[in-house]
Amino acid sequence: MANSWNDFNDAKPVVNIIPKGTIAKVRLSIRPGGYDDPTQGWTGGYATRGTTGSVYISGEFTVLEGPYARRKIFTLIGLYSPKGPEWGNMGRALVRAMLNSARGLSDKDSSPQAQAARRISGIGDLDGIEFVAKIDVGKDTNGDDKNEIRAAITPDHKEYAGLMGIVSSAPKPAGQSTSMTVANTGNRPSWAQ
Repeated sequence: MANSWNDFNDAKPVVNIIPKGTIAKVRLSIRPGGYDDPTQGWTGGYATRGTTGSVYISGEFTVLEGPYARRKIFTLIGLYSPKGPEWGNMGRALVRAMLNSARGLSDKDSSPQAQAARRISGIGDLDGIEFVAKIDVGKDTNGDDKNEIRAAITPDHKEYAGLMGIVSSAPKPAGQSTSMTVANTGNRPSWAQ
């Protein structure tokens, strides 16, 4: 007599992919690659240099809340490619969006305060940053599906406030934006607050 522990013909494959377009709060942990180039501002050993000469941040993004909590997504954030500036520009755009999301800034905000909030002293400042991400699906080196982070969600998105724990100020007259502040949670993970 066979039972389910002897016959695996009816075992269902586990789909380990978070659906494309899922929006979730994530924390970035940088996996240090030991590469430094002080002329570029890449210090502290956070950057990684690949065999092709490309330089990137090796990111491990952990989903903090919701049905996919504690799931990890691995994504490279481009800093430099010998093929041209496109990969580095994509990486810079993603970091800008991450900073906007983490610091509650609209991408259209060009005030001096917003400009200051988009400056970092080094790659290490990004280690541990929490923001709202839009999860995508790409291909790994074997051609299999894998999750990636290619975009961050800013306060302009309808789901942002709920995911970031936003406290709104008093209502403003029509036509004026409402000031939002990300709840001060320090560096503790959301589950420890």
